[in-house]
Amino acid sequence: MVPSEDAAPQLDVDQILADPGVRIIVCCGAGGVGKTTTAAALALRAAEQHGRRTVVLTIDPARRLAQSLGLTELDNTPRQVKGIDVETSGGELHAMMLDMKRTFDDVVLQHTDPAKAAEIFSNPFYQAMSSTFAGTQEYMAMEKLGQLHARGEWDLIVVDTPPSRSALDFLDAPARLSRFLDGRMLRLLMAPARSGGRSMFSLVTASFGMFSKVVQKILGAQLLTDLSGFVAALDSMFGGFRQRAEQTYRILQARETAFVLVAAPEPDAVREAAYFAGRLREEKMPLAGLVLNRVHRPAVPELDAERSRLAAERLAELGGHEATAEVLRAHAALARQAVREQQVAARFTEAFPAVPSVSVTAQPADVHDVDGLRTIGAAISRP
Repeated sequence: MVPSEDAAPQLDVDQILADPGVRIIVCCGAGGVGKTTTAAALALRAAEQHGRRTVVLTIDPARRLAQSLGLTELDNTPRQVKGIDVETSGGELHAMMLDMKRTFDDVVLQHTDPAKAAEIFSNPFYQAMSSTFAGTQEYMAMEKLGQLHARGEWDLIVVDTPPSRSALDFLDAPARLSRFLDGRMLRLLMAPARSGGRSMFSLVTASFGMFSKVVQKILGAQLLTDLSGFVAALDSMFGGFRQRAEQTYRILQARETAFVLVAAPEPDAVREAAYFAGRLREEKMPLAGLVLNRVHRPAVPELDAERSRLAAERLAELGGHEATAEVLRAHAALARQAVREQQVAARFTEAFPAVPSVSVTAQPADVHDVDGLRTIGAAISRP
């Protein structure tokens, strides 16, 4: 028999979407579990069904969100989605895709004068850091969320978190960047700028002797020069990075935020969701519930896999019922898969029995348009 899905309380997504006190929904989980589709479906439903002025922020390089919303492209600026059904509700839907480097550039432009910004932009270390530095994408996602929240233009902001190695990277990146900016090595490299402009190498060599030679040998003289110039140029901004990261972190802890975990009924994805749920609990961040995507359900759940298999074997022995036997075999395979999936999902429920959840049946094809998003939104929001 297929295990009962009633072990966990039911997640009422419509209640969350309709609540004016909820201004941010963060969809998080492992990569490849449907976060982008879930985020877009929630944002669309908030606009169409609940009349909210909504913006969805995606970090999806495959541009699936743009395609599903009928947009030719998405960029770092919110674009209004036309042709959705908001006549009755009066809502709006806007969408945007994080441009990591442009967001970093905007931060620099906002907090420095044009000459200093030009110096920073031309620095090779900055060019590398703003494009490929580990954690920069997650940090800039937090920066963009903070910017959208500060503008106060939106009833609801829906965030599709980055496809990171770990879902926890979204929470850890600001702290990692702060540690980098506060690190002993970086303070050492900042010393020349704070000592009247003396050469980094003369200062470090005079103070540390062999240490300078070792560092120069490992990193290379040019990289150290680039890094020193980067540090000197960005010195005045470091406190602002930390301050904004801490402010956004507090927003994520506030009652106006709702975290929605997204997973598929696979061991790694459920394990990642459980890790994230534990971390949210430790950080006192508001976890609204779990969306379990791509769940398989047999059409006749009362017919279990074993009975279906035996019936298929019996018909094969009798002969003349090949099509019926094949249908029974397919049903048996699907029933076994459903049992496996619910056993995997139960690991999360057992660890977090009070966290509401909802299951979304696997779709016959990938979601690629607004109608598909409506279907997913309705499935997530079922009573």
